[in-house]
Amino acid sequence: MARLGDNHGLTEASMKKIAVVGAGPAGLMAAEVLSAAGFQVDVYDAMASVGRKFLLAGIGGLNLTHGEPAASFCTRYGERSAEISSCLADFGADALCSWAHGLGIETFVGSSNRVFPVDMKAAPLLRAWLHRLRHPAVGPAVRFHMRHRWLGWAAPESGNSSDGQSACRMVFEAPAGPVTVQAHAVVLALGGGSWARLGSTGAWVDLLRHSGVEIASLAPANCGFDVTNGWSTHMTEHFAGHALKSVALETTDAQGSVWRRKGEFVLTSSGLEGSLVYAASALLRQAIEREGRASLHLDLLPDWPADRVLAEVSHPRGSRSLSSHLKSRLHLEGVKSALLYERLSKDEMHNPVLLAHAIKALPISLSNTRPIDEAISSAGGVRFEAMSERLMLNALPGIFCAGEMLDWEAPTGGYLLTACMSTGVRAAQGVLAWLNPAQRSG
Repeated sequence: MARLGDNHGLTEASMKKIAVVGAGPAGLMAAEVLSAAGFQVDVYDAMASVGRKFLLAGIGGLNLTHGEPAASFCTRYGERSAEISSCLADFGADALCSWAHGLGIETFVGSSNRVFPVDMKAAPLLRAWLHRLRHPAVGPAVRFHMRHRWLGWAAPESGNSSDGQSACRMVFEAPAGPVTVQAHAVVLALGGGSWARLGSTGAWVDLLRHSGVEIASLAPANCGFDVTNGWSTHMTEHFAGHALKSVALETTDAQGSVWRRKGEFVLTSSGLEGSLVYAASALLRQAIEREGRASLHLDLLPDWPADRVLAEVSHPRGSRSLSSHLKSRLHLEGVKSALLYERLSKDEMHNPVLLAHAIKALPISLSNTRPIDEAISSAGGVRFEAMSERLMLNALPGIFCAGEMLDWEAPTGGYLLTACMSTGVRAAQGVLAWLNPAQRSG
């Protein structure tokens, strides 16, 4: 892979101004590559400070990447695995860890194979990163322009630049009023559509569509879901916010393949959310889009074989209540037991065969996703078919895109951040090639 800062043979005389729009991980990574190559890079962002979503995501422990083998890692990007794998070949999990170590941030691999900074915090890494961008050992300092909201394109000035490349002109809403910015290349890293209060508003979608860019509609990813017809009042009042641990979720995709995984999630006032649900969110969302609903089955005792569950349910309980019987024989209580009472009739609860079957495969119907602004990330965005391999927009030469605004999605676990930074590197490499005519082909 190319090192961060390789200048691709560019001379000092050919250095031009580059604008990066979006001060999240993808934009900052693009800025670092371009600055180290000798370019003057100006980063623009609508928020008052850098990396808002990055910092919030790291509050519970910054999950940098994942330690699984590269071949498995690449499969986590679903229908866009081929495109993201190409970017990961240049800057993948190992490169990200080495990059963090270069900032003085040591990492460790957790029990789930996720990779974290030793101190588990995002702020020290971001501070070290910004210091290096503002005080680089090589290349000009990156300049930051906060509270600059991109409004679209300005009319081009007459004439082209000396090498035949037209400069891009953009308009920003700034504290002092509208500002027009001219650059020889632009990297857009504007994020997706989740967590609008942190800057990812998706407002760029219409701006790019009006410029002829093909965009897949934004949709929630790693999101919660509402159950069909909602929970009962009793369930909502007594069990909303309770975690279901050591359960397995099973669903079927459009091709009839069964997806099953063990983990945990949380019961909400209207449905389900949490890591296990997020892992299946793409399949569940697509089923709702396709059929108007999604069906899943919960195995409340995934470590118990079905015949043992049936034997314990069928065991004589004497004068004990059914709830006490389930607790003593199968250790089923709390929210797991409540779910059974919620979904089964009285007759079904007292039928050992039906009850045992429900414990191993409790059907749940989902009617819709939670709003995109509640989601951890978003799916959809600029389609890869609308860009070159180097992530330049076909409709807008000299304009590159990176990060979550591209049409891909992935589960939590470090895959999101890794792909954002990897595409930031790829877009920056594209800029270097674009501004070096000898490397334009391909």
